[in-house]
Amino acid sequence: MNTEPELIWPEWPAPTKVRAVCTTRQGGESLPPWDSLNLGTHVEDDPHHVEANRRRVADRLSLSTGAFGWLSQVHGTDVVTLPAEGVPVADASVTARPGQVCAILTADCLPVLLCNRAGTRVAAAHAGWRGLCNGVLERVVRCFDEPATELMAWLGPAIGSEHFEVGPEVREAFIARNAGAADAFSQQGARPGHFMADIYRLARQRLESVGVDAIYGNPLCTVSDSNRFYSYRRDGRTGRMATLIWLDG
Repeated sequence: MNTEPELIWPEWPAPTKVRAVCTTRQGGESLPPWDSLNLGTHVEDDPHHVEANRRRVADRLSLSTGAFGWLSQVHGTDVVTLPAEGVPVADASVTARPGQVCAILTADCLPVLLCNRAGTRVAAAHAGWRGLCNGVLERVVRCFDEPATELMAWLGPAIGSEHFEVGPEVREAFIARNAGAADAFSQQGARPGHFMADIYRLARQRLESVGVDAIYGNPLCTVSDSNRFYSYRRDGRTGRMATLIWLDG
């Protein structure tokens, strides 16, 4: 097995104090079907392997394992301010404390990182379609003190539009909140009565609707790249990547 976690470093003009990274599935100790850098404790993987994987990532980033603000994600819209006690039930976190890591686990859902241009506050959100539709990104943006035009966002690896087939109820739910969301759905390649959804476009629309216009990150499809990414839709029983953001001390 690999001994060094493979990491993806966001390309965005964040302030120098802002650090951010996304893990892949490479570089850990977990055995199939979680091979190998699974960071999720809720997917029936050996807890000792998950603990070792989390320690590998922390060591690679020169952080303590206690600095990570892991969440119990439920596809909701709650945002927690870190540090917090235990493992909060929430789908986004925000912090202004240096060294405190906002952490999101995904295996198809869209991880979204945000920071202000002053480099004094960072946030991370788990934007599956339910949370995205119900306003998790808008709630995160409201946690910043400055206008949304002073924020920037990075969109991490997620299910690509060629693989994200949804029912008509998903399309209708988004359009009910924003008529322009219709542009993010296509019947091409979908089963009759279904649609292919572009979760990146939907996230950009929601961020832009509240004033965030500095949005970065090229789509990286979790489903089509089985070597680098976990995908729940592709594999079912599988691991989780982590998308992380923090402020240097």
